[in-house]
Amino acid sequence: MRALVFADRLGLELVPLTEKVAVALLPVTGKEVLLYTLEELVGAGIRELVVVAAAHGEQTRVSTLGEGERWGASIRYVLSRGEEPPASVWSRLNLTDADAVLALRGDVLRSPTIREFLNQAQSKAGTFAFCGMGADPRGSLLLLRPGCPAPGDLLDSLSWDAPKPLPSEGGCVVADAALYCLESLPAFHGANLDLVGGRIPGLQVAGRTVALGLFAGRKAVIAPKSLKQGVAYVGANSRVDPEAELLGEVVIGDNVVIDRAATIRDSVILPRTYVGELVEIGNAIVAGNQLMRVDTGAMLTISEAFLIGSLEATGARARVSRWDRLAGVLLLILSLPLWPLAVAAAALSGRGPLIASREYVGNRAAFPGGDAAARRFKAKYCNTTIPVLRHLPGLFAVIQGDLRLVGVSPLTPEQDAERSADWQRVRDQVPIGLLGPTQLTLTDDAPFEERLLSDAFYAQTRTWGKDMGCLLSGVRMLFNGDAWRRRL
Repeated sequence: MRALVFADRLGLELVPLTEKVAVALLPVTGKEVLLYTLEELVGAGIRELVVVAAAHGEQTRVSTLGEGERWGASIRYVLSRGEEPPASVWSRLNLTDADAVLALRGDVLRSPTIREFLNQAQSKAGTFAFCGMGADPRGSLLLLRPGCPAPGDLLDSLSWDAPKPLPSEGGCVVADAALYCLESLPAFHGANLDLVGGRIPGLQVAGRTVALGLFAGRKAVIAPKSLKQGVAYVGANSRVDPEAELLGEVVIGDNVVIDRAATIRDSVILPRTYVGELVEIGNAIVAGNQLMRVDTGAMLTISEAFLIGSLEATGARARVSRWDRLAGVLLLILSLPLWPLAVAAAALSGRGPLIASREYVGNRAAFPGGDAAARRFKAKYCNTTIPVLRHLPGLFAVIQGDLRLVGVSPLTPEQDAERSADWQRVRDQVPIGLLGPTQLTLTDDAPFEERLLSDAFYAQTRTWGKDMGCLLSGVRMLFNGDAWRRRL
């Protein structure tokens, strides 16, 4: 037996979610919709699949399913114009009559029903059998046996645009089965919350259990105290600040950053999204800088990256709050009397240009899973060995959003590539900053491992009070003779 899986929806009803991704590849609680169907088919013993894809078809093949080797399956792909009548697709498939075909949609979400349906179908005579899922035929399962006289007419019951009614005979019934056609943004939101809330029979939340009602994907970082009430799922490589609050039913996708004191209630945060400090989100879907309220229907595009934004688009700046930027502007104004001294010191040093720049790698917390090249930025420094004056131009990096005021020390691409041990990456849990324990207590020529150890200890013990202490220490350095002495 082989399976014919239709995953060719254009998804106009789900825009803007489907502007860059197919409906079948939208994530529901950490897993693409199509994967639920594929894994159920393989679990039922069906390992030969034909997947019908349209928009983003190459994305379906390369990024998600491949050729099926991961599941011990064989997948063949057929291109569709998008929501094409299934009978038209069938006419060019050249499937032989020797094998039975199980046809179904892979861009809807349903309770596991395939195995039970196939067991029931064995007792059904005739050249076809089907399992209806409620009143909507598009979520049904259709078994076409060899010699079926009019498979195209039967397949059109799976048409997304204009489904035909199911036949009156040959039906099977699977009790307690649920179907989510994901035909609207509220429906997509509801499917995510129903799954994390345990209301879809047969489907369970993937990932490890962090605490009662709190589930997390691979390498996700979240403190149990962040879940104030309800249930939540946090996707792979995502980071939720310990001071953030999750309330009700919350689904957070892969590679997401939820910043300090943010509040998420009954919402779905899609992959590669940043939610800023003190931001409150309720009854919504958030994808990059798009916020969609499912209770009111409002759709907002947020232009300020410090509120919400796409980690793909905003880079290192997504992790820097408006408070850091405002503080950077204030400190720059207060430091104006020092700039003539900095320029004079750089001129006397004879070390080259007065103001130079160096490339650094942004913190991984802002780019979960991203490569180093995508996270690079440049910060300027004054070409003098006097520490206070040397780092004055770093305030521009704070204002631009590349650095926080307080954080771990920035690394050059070469230093980033040197790291190999797991402990050396503990520092990546917090953002990089202009000031920090490492920058204030260690000299620039301190051993690299010592700097990494200092950063790792700070990342593990970081508190709001400790950050404020670093700021005060930075101010006190202005009156410290060591900070004004030249260093060779």
